Amino acid sequence: MSVTTLSYAATGAFSSLLTDYLGQAEALQPFYHRFPTLAAFEEQIREKQTQYTPAARQRLVAELQRQYAALPAVHPAVQANLKLLAKDTTFTITTGHQLNLLTGPLYFIYKIVTAVKLARQLKQQYPQYDFVPVYWMATEDHDFAEINHLNLFGKKYEWNAADQGGPVGRLPLMGLKEELLDQLPADVPTLFREAYEQSSTLAEATRRLTHDLFGEYGLVSLDADAPALKQALVPVLEQEIQAQASNQAVQQANARLEAAGYKPQVYSRPLNLFYLTDGGKRERLEYDAAQDCVQITVRNTGRCHTQQELLALAQEHPEQFSPNVVLRPLYQELLLPNLCYIGGGAEVAYWFQLKGVFEQNQVPFPILLPRNSAQYVGKANAGKLHKLGLTSLDVFRPLPELKKQVGATLGQEEVSLQQQQQQLAAAFQQMADLAQRLDPTLVRTVAAEQQKVAGIVQGLEKRLSKAAEAKHETAYTQLTALKDKLMPNGHLQEREDNVLSILINNPGFIGQLLDAFDPLALEFTVLEEE
Repeated sequence: MSVTTLSYAATGAFSSLLTDYLGQAEALQPFYHRFPTLAAFEEQIREKQTQYTPAARQRLVAELQRQYAALPAVHPAVQANLKLLAKDTTFTITTGHQLNLLTGPLYFIYKIVTAVKLARQLKQQYPQYDFVPVYWMATEDHDFAEINHLNLFGKKYEWNAADQGGPVGRLPLMGLKEELLDQLPADVPTLFREAYEQSSTLAEATRRLTHDLFGEYGLVSLDADAPALKQALVPVLEQEIQAQASNQAVQQANARLEAAGYKPQVYSRPLNLFYLTDGGKRERLEYDAAQDCVQITVRNTGRCHTQQELLALAQEHPEQFSPNVVLRPLYQELLLPNLCYIGGGAEVAYWFQLKGVFEQNQVPFPILLPRNSAQYVGKANAGKLHKLGLTSLDVFRPLPELKKQVGATLGQEEVSLQQQQQQLAAAFQQMADLAQRLDPTLVRTVAAEQQKVAGIVQGLEKRLSKAAEAKHETAYTQLTALKDKLMPNGHLQEREDNVLSILINNPGFIGQLLDAFDPLALEFTVLEEE
């Protein structure tokens, strides 16, 4: 496996905010705590160790043991990490993601591999501590349409279960086998099917699958939709219901981001909470200051509590509340002895809106690390690229530019009638000057004729170019197909393809990623089969 890297900016596929962050732009420094370097983790460890209480650790470990007891077998590496989490010298490296079917886009895999690799690197740098990679399962998310499908070998597979509008982690898997699993290619590894066939909910299936894929690396998956864990959220609920403090902090951050030339990623609301109804829905809480009550909206119905009634409910049954995108990161950092959050560019962007929320709650803001991004080029595609005189790095360039390069390699004559157009323009200028002297009314006639002739020459240029390209039509067709395969729909491969498109033919792919990725190098990775 050949591994090369290039800057994120060179791919042309990432936001200016992300590339500016990687360049440690001064304008962004107020929005994060510590930049991701090995040395920065020393202070992060001290700060988190001081703040994270034994009670919080005990609650976390007890709930994780309960969740993993549901698996038929737990990998020894995961068992070891669950035991390590009970020690006050153990910290987590966390990434989070929705419960996409069969892992969804490739970047889900890249997130977890980045967390695993960073945990290993930190252990080498700080051997007196232990570091556990954690996958935060977005079980409370209710956007079913974002997770109910995957793309594999150019085909979309979809599960059309009834969208209940509730936490997707609680969804039963009725119809999934018939609608999706049975439609998959026969060579899909068994573990991908069994994870769902042997589970009763989407959360359970996702835990099984990630455990099967990453158990040997010690990955611990956490489902925070648990009554015992929601107890940690009570102080946050109280502050949110009484003062709507998180919205104020986010609005202040948004104003500063916009002043620095960046657009906020997520929208904050007066109340950044949802309510989990008895009917299984996840509905927004809306504060109505005029009535001094909180309106809990349930589809086709309505509920209203006074502020005091809602506070009492939060204290007695915090499990009925669910944080939205603004408060979910805070909930995560309350539960975990976490040092670093690993996410995509959009995630890093919205974490930049949240530093003030953490300061309000006196919770250490984690180090923010963009996940490793990668382009995988299989042996067959690598061979085709090289035959065309291209490298794996060239796929990020525009197709017309690549066609020119391939044409030059194949000896195609470049067709350009620009010089002839210039000569004709000079000749018509002379004619226009003559008309101006003899009969000015003819100047417009000369100009009209010039426009006609220029159009004729332009048409000839296109026909000649097409004739030149026809000589190498097979190569250009192959180039276009390669570009579309490696950059599907004009997007990065990692945002469209599923890991099965690689794993089926390359079972060692995850191990290869682990060897290739260097999380703190902060560069885009290109892996090419040799």
